[in-house]
Amino acid sequence: MLTPLLLLWPLSLALTWFVAQGIASKPYDRALEFNLQALTQFIEVRDHLTQFNLTAQARDLLRADDTDLIFYQVRDQQGTLVSGDPDFPTPDPELRGMPGEVYLRDDVVREEDVRVAYTWVARGLNRDQLVLMQVAETRGKRSKLATEIIKGVMVPQFIILPLAVLLVWLALVRGIRPLNDLEQRIRARKPDDLSPIDNEHVPQEVAPLVSSINDLLERLKSSLNNQKRFLADAAHQLKTPLAGLRMQAEMAQQAAAAEDVHRSLQQIAKSSVRATHTVNQLLALARAESTGRALPAVPVDLAVLVREAVEDSVPRALDQRIDLGYEGPDEVPRSCLLPGNPTLLSELVRNLVDNAINYTPSGGVVTARVLVDPFSGVQVLQVEDNGPGVPDNERELVLEPFYRALGTNVDGSGLGLAIVQEIAQQHGATLELEDTHPGRAQQRGLRVSVRFGQRADQAGL
Repeated sequence: MLTPLLLLWPLSLALTWFVAQGIASKPYDRALEFNLQALTQFIEVRDHLTQFNLTAQARDLLRADDTDLIFYQVRDQQGTLVSGDPDFPTPDPELRGMPGEVYLRDDVVREEDVRVAYTWVARGLNRDQLVLMQVAETRGKRSKLATEIIKGVMVPQFIILPLAVLLVWLALVRGIRPLNDLEQRIRARKPDDLSPIDNEHVPQEVAPLVSSINDLLERLKSSLNNQKRFLADAAHQLKTPLAGLRMQAEMAQQAAAAEDVHRSLQQIAKSSVRATHTVNQLLALARAESTGRALPAVPVDLAVLVREAVEDSVPRALDQRIDLGYEGPDEVPRSCLLPGNPTLLSELVRNLVDNAINYTPSGGVVTARVLVDPFSGVQVLQVEDNGPGVPDNERELVLEPFYRALGTNVDGSGLGLAIVQEIAQQHGATLELEDTHPGRAQQRGLRVSVRFGQRADQAGL
């Protein structure tokens, strides 16, 4: 704040100088006009001859000023000098004013800057002859008065400016002290301390900032808690297949018969597949939770993604004698493309198809379906099977990580639907679980519906 004050001070002095010049000129201009009006009384016209007869008192009036020099000049209507200083410049003839009106201008007489008052006086019998009368005064008194005004302004400023700087500094120190205290409190916090910052003694100006930081700490605390829970659950899920691998390897080392070794190797292969699947699911869930919102959204053709996922899953479905099919358009109309991340949406579709194949018994049917409303732009992805389904009281629980319905006897990590739920939320979609065959107690099945409500053109893509 000191720099602007120091820059404004010279500007203030310059403005004061111009104002002082105007203030100093006004009283002296009025005095000069008065002298001009007084001298016009001595102008006479006799027999068309202009005369200027000064009295002794009038001459003393012109010589009474000890500071400035007084010049005057009288010219008749033809411009002939009647009396006064011949070096006195005349005004522009084209700017001749009204008789009796007094005009002022700045000029130079004998290399002296002067202030000039002039007028045209009507004389003669019919007052038809105009006589130019001019009186000039040097600017000594005016400059002296302006200098006194400047001194009167500058001296207080020399006192006020340092005092203002001191007061501003004291006010800032006092105002910033709570901020310094807040800084010290934040610096003294431990790295694992995510508790909200006490905002009772925080300045009002930074209260919204502290509130935002507290909100950030709360979200960071929730994220870290989720991460800790995720790591604990992941460690628990990986412990079983890894323990099985170790046990089967030890059994293979101790087995004497080739048949026992072969059986142990088969169990090792199954455990490794289970562990690989669990790791892949964990990585997919971590990617969906942490990077989904940061990835850029592009127009995505949902029908193409579903057809590709179904085609890739056909060999697995044939191995399990499952009728896997797709219902829907080959391509979604360009006006109905979805705004989203193709990698995450592909992960969503593949998890639904894999989940349906896992829980569908041999000889069952799995259908992936894409429904498009060309008017509203709403698109619905459905993956249905004729497996055991999910009881109504467990449909919210199966969306949680690592939860698996009891009695299914199917290997899995319990992450498939949790991944689908996370990706659907990031794309503004809703997830719904319902029976494929409602009313049939023996063959219920499960239909998973993901409803997307926004088109790419509506999202500005």
